Amino acid sequence: MLPLLSSLRIATLNIRSKTMKILTSWLREMLPGLPADDAALAADLTLRGIAVDGVFAAPDGGSVFEMDITTNRVDAMNHYGVAREAALIYGLTLPPIAADSANVTATELFRVEVQEPAACGRFTARVLRGVTIRESHDDVGNRFTALGVKAISNAVDASNYVLQQMGQPTHAFDLDRIAGGKIIVRLARASEKLVTLDGVERTLSPEDLVIADAEKAISLAGILGGLETSITPQTRNILVEAAWFDPDRIRRSARRHLLHTDASHRFERGADFAAPPLASALVCEVILRDGGSLAGELTDVRSEDAARATEARPPVELRLAEVARMLGGTADGASLSPHVAPILTGLGCKLSHAPDSTFQVHLPSWRLDLAREIDLIEEIARVYGYNRFADTLPAFRGVVTVAATEPKESALRESLLGAGYNEAISSTFCSTAAADCFAAQRGQVVAMGNPLSQEAGVLRPSLLPGMVEMLAHNLNNGKDKAKLFEIGTVFSGSAERVEERASLAIGLTGSTAATALHEADGAPFFLMKGVVESLLARFAFTTVYFDAPVATGEALPPAWIEPDRTARIVADGRTLGWMGELIGPVADRHKLRQPVYLAEIALNRMFQAELRSPVAKEISRYPAVERDFSFVFSDETTWARIASAITGLAITELRSFSPQEIFRDAKGEGVPKGKHALLVRMLFQSGDRTLTEPELQDFSDRVIAALTAVGGELRG
Repeated sequence: MLPLLSSLRIATLNIRSKTMKILTSWLREMLPGLPADDAALAADLTLRGIAVDGVFAAPDGGSVFEMDITTNRVDAMNHYGVAREAALIYGLTLPPIAADSANVTATELFRVEVQEPAACGRFTARVLRGVTIRESHDDVGNRFTALGVKAISNAVDASNYVLQQMGQPTHAFDLDRIAGGKIIVRLARASEKLVTLDGVERTLSPEDLVIADAEKAISLAGILGGLETSITPQTRNILVEAAWFDPDRIRRSARRHLLHTDASHRFERGADFAAPPLASALVCEVILRDGGSLAGELTDVRSEDAARATEARPPVELRLAEVARMLGGTADGASLSPHVAPILTGLGCKLSHAPDSTFQVHLPSWRLDLAREIDLIEEIARVYGYNRFADTLPAFRGVVTVAATEPKESALRESLLGAGYNEAISSTFCSTAAADCFAAQRGQVVAMGNPLSQEAGVLRPSLLPGMVEMLAHNLNNGKDKAKLFEIGTVFSGSAERVEERASLAIGLTGSTAATALHEADGAPFFLMKGVVESLLARFAFTTVYFDAPVATGEALPPAWIEPDRTARIVADGRTLGWMGELIGPVADRHKLRQPVYLAEIALNRMFQAELRSPVAKEISRYPAVERDFSFVFSDETTWARIASAITGLAITELRSFSPQEIFRDAKGEGVPKGKHALLVRMLFQSGDRTLTEPELQDFSDRVIAALTAVGGELRG
């Protein structure tokens, strides 16, 4: 049995992976004795989730792997990380990366002041003097050519080379351009300016973390260096920086400035806290191949709080019984237990035994995605090979419980699908502008602390933003008939307390709306109204009516709706929602050139009523009698009020009634202006007798009295 291990992490795998190239010759140099050829290595890596999308010939006779590394595996976004995976697959020992830092000529430390230790948990600096800036050569130049990486100069290329080698971002500054002889890691000042390496002058925010000298910002920390202190052919003295930055801080700054660099991609996902000293030494080693010397020891400023949160995390308890329960048996029937310790050790974990077949697992600093027992179990399954597990169906000992609202939701779907509407699903997020337009209460919009984009910055307070987007998408792609509905969750409250409720949205537009019923201008509105009425009829409401907006209290119409083409949906005295035509400015923003009709119903209120139970009645064998009543009403008198008056008579023999004709006289001769003539047709029938004329006259008198009481005047 191989169940779903972790829905959260599996969902993460589908979010913005990193495409990179790997040289197999470099892998084999890091991992001597690699037994598989390049094709077999590519297949084995892919089976373990380190996907090789393409294999191409390299100039050195090996291959170039084009790899798709998922965002949770920042540790594998480099050659050494992929070599670590290969060593684990084939049971090899991966030698550590070594750097020669013996030729230190002094013991002075470069001055570094970290004012924001929570944002910069570690900052290392090393000084090189008397360097020569030239083109890269030997293995650096050759490997850059094979990888398709642009070479700039030996000092700049050294940082990129180490990034490819071990995955730690670094940066080289022109030391002579650093004012005051020191580095300060601080927050940017309000409206502070920085010209970055791409030549763009950026206005910084007080939320941005910067690397500064005694006078000014010289780098947007963890994202992009500054142009003023960049390496040039005249550079002779260099400061090499390697650091660890808080992922959330880097992510927010990168999005604020619309920057996505190789450095920010890694820092946003959690770099290795232990890596900066080694990365700094490797960069220095590459630069010093062309001359120069180290002018001091490594300056290493670190925050112990950050170290505890990354490098010295508490151990995770792993129970072998839980591994067996979650993963079940292997295809060959062998126990998985002997493989657990070698796999975890190969991942870089340190194990200590505890009672009852339990391990205390100390996690490696480069795997910040491992935090729970289920994460370790998933890694065991991944490395062992999903293809090596027995094909069995998962066992289920629980009881399926149907949600209380499921029958009611099914009734809504059944009615809407029968009416020709298609069910759609939209995003749970929307923009702030859309939320302000469609929210019932603007102060109740829930903003995301770390939004994916400006277009997905808040939790949706309504289903209508997504409905409008879907209707627009259909129409803008040649689908001239669009009838959609969505049942989903909407959100209100605040970041501290979020309230959820179920909602229903219905959308109608295109030629479906234009040709519905008849060519009258308001026909689509009544088509939408009819659909809503059919839904309400499925529930045991006592009274249902639609009224015009009233600019007071609960009946205040929403901002998205045309004031003269709107109706409030009311059942048993409670507002369930609104329906009407989308207001012009909102339609224009979505490039909609035809009317769009929408309805939204609060299902938490609608579902307070029970579903109406169908009742079969025997067809009467006695004749039915129709009677027409023609009245003149004021234009302020709604059909809902008229229907309520007729229903209130409680005439058992009244089978149905409906309006047949509405007449308004533009000249005011037959029917006074401000009034309209209404013809109501009623059907009377008894189930046990033929109705007599005196009975019908009594019914007519009661109907006339009721309609007169609501302001009607019987026409002659």
